[in-house]
Amino acid sequence: MTALFHSGPSLREEQIPGGAHTSLILRKGGILRLTDIDGGANVSAMMLNPHEKSERLNLPDTLKGQHTARLTTGHCFYSDMGRVLAAIVADSCGWHDPFGGVLNAAETHDKYGSGRYQELRNGFYRNGVDNLLVEMGKWDLGLQDLLMVVNFFSKVTVDEAGRFAFISGNSQPGDFVELYAPMDVLIVLTALPHPQDPATEYLPRPIQLNWYQADAGQALSDAIFTRDENQRAMQNTQHFSL
Repeated sequence: MTALFHSGPSLREEQIPGGAHTSLILRKGGILRLTDIDGGANVSAMMLNPHEKSERLNLPDTLKGQHTARLTTGHCFYSDMGRVLAAIVADSCGWHDPFGGVLNAAETHDKYGSGRYQELRNGFYRNGVDNLLVEMGKWDLGLQDLLMVVNFFSKVTVDEAGRFAFISGNSQPGDFVELYAPMDVLIVLTALPHPQDPATEYLPRPIQLNWYQADAGQALSDAIFTRDENQRAMQNTQHFSL
């Protein structure tokens, strides 16, 4: 069982229905748990500094600085200012995809067919770009601010020729990942199938969110300082947060 860094009860809980979206500020010292309720879920996430939204997640630096092509426990999410927006401190799934992005409206139509509101009402086929933009608009952000996303619960491998392969069944019912915030972080989420999921039926799955207060202690820092680069980025974060 993966170690947990909170001992108190959940402070708040919320469910994102399949196909839906939300956004939130995870406050400094907080932990957000994302749980795959039914198995096979995917939730795409953007991260920004809510106090200076020009500072946002830099996935290339996140991967290069930690010498990885996947994300799991001990990995930090670097901003383009060299700070840690959030870190994975617990993970029962073991692999989260930083490459796949999200689909736009045309790509969603090409993959799943016509799923218009006029016929399907609230069951219409939503797409990742529009879902993210709806949430971003609540924070005075627009298309020019659309970023690369992390696709939690999805596994995509890369072979020696640089070809991507989606691995089905990576996440089981009840799998979770926990994000710790060493600074306030704005997180934008949408629960839609991964773009490379080979399933042709539009079947987005729900995600459970739970908020906790992180316990103080060296163990949490040790979980984050898996590389020297992470420690330097955390020092940058602490200077910003004084």
